[in-house]
Amino acid sequence: MRIFFILAILLSYPSLTVADWPQFRGPYGLGTSPDTGIPENWSETENIAWKIPLPGVGASSPIVIGDKVFLTASEGGADDVLRHVLCFSLTDGRLLWDKTVDSLLPEQSKIREDHGYASSTPVATGDRLFVFFGKSGVFAFDHDGRQLWNTTVGSALNGWGSAASLTLHRNLVLVNASVEGEALVALDQTSGKEVWKVGNITESWHAPVLAPVANGRTEVIAALNGELRAFDAVDGKPLWQCKSGIGWYMCPMPLVQDGIVYAVGGRSGLGGLAVRTGGTGNVTETRRLWTLQKATNVPTPILHGGYLYFANDSTAVAHCVDIKTGEFLYSERLVPNPGGIYASPVLIGERILYLGRGGQAVFIAAKPEFKVLSSAVLENKRGMFNASPAVAGNRLLLRSNKFLYCIGDAPKQ
Repeated sequence: MRIFFILAILLSYPSLTVADWPQFRGPYGLGTSPDTGIPENWSETENIAWKIPLPGVGASSPIVIGDKVFLTASEGGADDVLRHVLCFSLTDGRLLWDKTVDSLLPEQSKIREDHGYASSTPVATGDRLFVFFGKSGVFAFDHDGRQLWNTTVGSALNGWGSAASLTLHRNLVLVNASVEGEALVALDQTSGKEVWKVGNITESWHAPVLAPVANGRTEVIAALNGELRAFDAVDGKPLWQCKSGIGWYMCPMPLVQDGIVYAVGGRSGLGGLAVRTGGTGNVTETRRLWTLQKATNVPTPILHGGYLYFANDSTAVAHCVDIKTGEFLYSERLVPNPGGIYASPVLIGERILYLGRGGQAVFIAAKPEFKVLSSAVLENKRGMFNASPAVAGNRLLLRSNKFLYCIGDAPKQ
């Protein structure tokens, strides 16, 4: 099954290298990197390769293709919002280009929690970049900043803004337009034309998830309020649905490994479940393996070595779950306390990095025994770090509402 998964990803992201971080949570959307050269500690003056001020705020995460870092930002309010698509040099942080797009106004009058109007993480191939700006739609650029097309996917607004990131599959751009049009939409990468669309997608805030199955089919997984649904990636045909028992909106991305989907979300009551892929119709009684009593609400978990790792967004309690049984092996508060956590954790070698919204970072061991390894702080724990980290070789990229940081060795002069 793992071979099918890797082949599907390679077909979806042609011309990329193993060092690229082309989408939200990097290769395969799993938030993992084998690199071990990233420092365990940093500060405003220690282990900062470069630090660049941003022209606006946002919760979108940086992505990396070769020596280029792509990011989005927004400034202004509902009637005059200006959205930026940015490209920086990974080597020294130099701004390579800054393009603005035409937004459909007015926007939501107020975006909660300082998210801004640029919350969806871009996705890229070796020569194209795709960004999503809510009711203003999906935009395609080449890597020199030339806009190629723009397609709208709905016009509705939400107090949390628009946040679902994009996913690629073969020649398609997959868009979770739950907010904008209560739909899951597939666009042609070359033209931006709609290829298929399925409706009744509600309370779903994550990037579409790919789940290759043994017969060569690829399923697109969407976690909604109360259930998981799967669709055929080629034509959007509904394949199966599974009751989750989670009575809340779903923010974290489901994770797929060895034919099983692991979905965590919610705020109280049931918090997660495991479902075997490849089914037909209602599979709640036949393919649901277990459920969880604790949740994460916002950050997407890490899946590693047979264990699921996640931290609650408001309590900063870190959990480890045995994926074979759904048993919690530990539930421990992170120290130092990072406060609220919106950023998804990343696995770097055998270390898991949790990043608090204020700028407090905590490394723990990627093992079923809880152990804090180190910690680091930026912006005196008073910043606004809603975006998830990105890893590029031996460098770590962190985005706040003010700056883009590159953690690692300083560039040679």
